[in-house]
Amino acid sequence: MMAAGRAAELGASVVLLEKTGRPGNKLLISGKTRCNLTNTKEMDDFIAMYGPNGRFLYSAFHRYFRDDLLAFFRRYGVETKNESDGRIFPISDDARDITNALEQYMATHGVRVLTGVRVTGIQVVNGQVKGVQAEKEFFPSTAVILAAGGASYPETGSTGDGYRLAAALGHTVTKLRPALVPLRVSEVQRAKSMQGTSLHSVRLTAYRCTADEINPSLTPTADCGRGISDRQPSRQIIESRMGDVMVTHFGIGGPITLLMSLAIVDTLDNGPVSVSIDLKPALDEKQLRQQLQQDFDRYGKRSYKNILGSQIPPKMVDTFIEMTAIAPDRLGHEINAEERERLLRCLKSLRFNIEGPLSMASAMVTAGGVSLKEIDPRTMASRLVEGLYLCGEVMDLDGDTGGYNLQAAFSTGYIAGEQAARVRGRPPS
Repeated sequence: MMAAGRAAELGASVVLLEKTGRPGNKLLISGKTRCNLTNTKEMDDFIAMYGPNGRFLYSAFHRYFRDDLLAFFRRYGVETKNESDGRIFPISDDARDITNALEQYMATHGVRVLTGVRVTGIQVVNGQVKGVQAEKEFFPSTAVILAAGGASYPETGSTGDGYRLAAALGHTVTKLRPALVPLRVSEVQRAKSMQGTSLHSVRLTAYRCTADEINPSLTPTADCGRGISDRQPSRQIIESRMGDVMVTHFGIGGPITLLMSLAIVDTLDNGPVSVSIDLKPALDEKQLRQQLQQDFDRYGKRSYKNILGSQIPPKMVDTFIEMTAIAPDRLGHEINAEERERLLRCLKSLRFNIEGPLSMASAMVTAGGVSLKEIDPRTMASRLVEGLYLCGEVMDLDGDTGGYNLQAAFSTGYIAGEQAARVRGRPPS
């Protein structure tokens, strides 16, 4: 929609072909229907949130970035607000305001929107775009913008069509993987027993080994991972982040799990991956050991199960009783130092072996896509096919949660529309 609107704004005759009944379906569910547009981070920190491929975006962001985007939405009556974590939302918390603004933008500049049209191919003759073939009609054109999204949330229409269309024209499509996705664990029964537990302000660390091989002494005390500069963990550590984790019937989810998921998915190709959850990250082992001894002394006449209930969420108590092999009715003063040590190890390192991610359909973003080496970062033009432009998630770009993926889509869409219109945007004679 951004690409179509911008091209039409510059005088091009534009047709937007939409497979579903209306454009903007994925926008409507983004940010839990609130639509997290962008983020307050400064340019370099913003770019870091895409990993190594983020450098590709410098040119696009210098041409069209956050302030331009927010000014655009203000022109169409959408005011925004900044939240404490830097995320920017429409003040209404309603994604429909965003899609309505984009639809108004297109309508104002005469974009012809055709819905229920499934594109089957892009016609190229002698290396030059000639038009788009749909199931029932051919659309002649000297410029085509491929803005078909990724392969996640297929119910919104993102079923990977863009990758197939690009590959058919000779473009390289790097391996597609689910990103920002919950993870399945081997210890399914353990996860099920704690299903629905929300863990707040814990440290999740991913390791290149099995759960039995984790060395807790290597666990970082500071976050490390994509978008976090100057943090070089040990070779065994993949990423480590402090935040919230949700235990599910299949494994783990929640904000920091999603942020770490792509690094974990990529590492699984080369060997086992496990994770450790530190439930007491504010205390080192010595401090926690002292606290546990004090608690068991202070509540010596209470049962172990009762004391555990003051340490961890209720749904975890029975699982910890099983893991520590301490009878639930043992009194606090009866529990010895070795048994307290078993509890300490569970509190500081609750471990799971990672089986893999949920399916692409469950991912917020598709990682991988059309190789950036084959796209001009200044124009979003294909380096292989004259008159073809690419933007958004169809390219090999993915960012963390926080508005980064939408900003990249808006910025690259704007550039693609602008360049397509300026270079060859009028219909063939």
